[in-house]
Amino acid sequence: MPQKKAIIIGAGIAGIATAIRLAVKGYAVEVIEANSYPGGKLSAIDLKGYRFDAGPSLLTMPQYIDELFVLAGKNPADYFRYQKLDTVCHYFYEDGTRIKAYADTQEFAAELNRTTGEPAENVLKYLANSADIYNITNHVFLERSLHRLQTFARWDTIRSIFRLPRIDAMRSMHKANAGYFKDERVIQFFDRYATYNGSNPYQAPATLNVIPHLEHHFGAYFPEGGMYSITQSLVKLAKELGVNFRYHTRVNEIVVVNKIVKGVRVNGEAMVADIVVSNMDIWPTYKNLLQKYPSLHPERILSQERSSSALIYYWGIKKAFPQLDLHNIFFSADYQAEFAHIWQQQDIYHDPTVYINISSKFETNDAPVGCENWFVMINVPANEGQDWDSLITDVRQNILRKLSKILGEDIGGLIACESILDPRSIESKTSSYKGSVYGTSSNSQFAAFLRHANKSSKVSGLYFCGGSVHPGGGIPLCLLSAKILSETI
Repeated sequence: MPQKKAIIIGAGIAGIATAIRLAVKGYAVEVIEANSYPGGKLSAIDLKGYRFDAGPSLLTMPQYIDELFVLAGKNPADYFRYQKLDTVCHYFYEDGTRIKAYADTQEFAAELNRTTGEPAENVLKYLANSADIYNITNHVFLERSLHRLQTFARWDTIRSIFRLPRIDAMRSMHKANAGYFKDERVIQFFDRYATYNGSNPYQAPATLNVIPHLEHHFGAYFPEGGMYSITQSLVKLAKELGVNFRYHTRVNEIVVVNKIVKGVRVNGEAMVADIVVSNMDIWPTYKNLLQKYPSLHPERILSQERSSSALIYYWGIKKAFPQLDLHNIFFSADYQAEFAHIWQQQDIYHDPTVYINISSKFETNDAPVGCENWFVMINVPANEGQDWDSLITDVRQNILRKLSKILGEDIGGLIACESILDPRSIESKTSSYKGSVYGTSSNSQFAAFLRHANKSSKVSGLYFCGGSVHPGGGIPLCLLSAKILSETI
């Protein structure tokens, strides 16, 4: 029997993971990537002696990466190593409050009590609820397809359905958090987790309060070599399994005949395949690659609200800051105003929350001696035609003013080099529609359950993976989309 052929469009993390899983199943796999490098958002930048991870900077649930090596009969430690963080993140507030988010829950609860006066028992009760939401949703809604009858015929699914009221989907994250905590700083702290999937805590359902459990139960990690080592190690594994990567190549069309996928077309060349997997954002997949077949387009899904985007400044800093750690957050003084600007006004608040990742805290070669590589990011709206050049200039000054004030140093004078990534370049480099980082937002009660399926219901042999389809965006969920897809075939 001839070997079946699979073509994967896009070498993002989900595409690479899918390639590995299909190769293990015995498929001949070819990954076609428009860029000159793999990884999609999970890539890297080298700039005048400084190295930056270009996109995702937080590693949680590395077991989903390890699982791919085990599946292929390999020892994960031979390819990919990481260490658990004792402190997840450092937080800086405008009123001078400083919080260290310790990985240990008891230590973390004590830290919040010491710095804000919030009773430790409130924090522990909240984290227990976060764990409860995870236990209800994980095996059913994250690790399996919501679009297959078999999922709902299982006893654990039925049990989770009966427990659905406990996932708190009918009120917002902010309202739920305000019910748990007395201190506004602590409420803001936990509201921030909505940004982990590009959503608004004042609109997103409190179900998303599951996210703190991922950090404070499973932990946060730093991979040796930085985040891009995830991409590099998985590509190495895929190649060992016989996967072929074809770079600098753009797919022009997914070929469908009588509602059966036949392959793809690349620069006029027909490439035949038994199955095709799109790791592209769902919007350009349909609008660009399946434009000949408008009857196949799920317009209701394609018209859903997009997630937020990001504006990132990559700064080489000519000084080391011992008060900063790998992950650092500088909060806005008015969180609600910041989100109103992103979601209602489609612009950027003058006092945005600033995230700084400094991988040179762990990988000293990522910056020259005595210097640091600052990945400086704020959440911004998706691209709707805003004057980004003007916004980028204004935001840069606002960020420098904010950081200089809190750190007591003229940060602008310490910048040795700079590169910028905005929603326009995110879209052009990663095919993320409107530059949205996580596909659709989760700003409604059931948005998480309305994502596009991992298998086409209209075209036999057509599959989907990545952050714009079930179960969602972020490294762990992208890896799970590959797992669900593989188990669906």
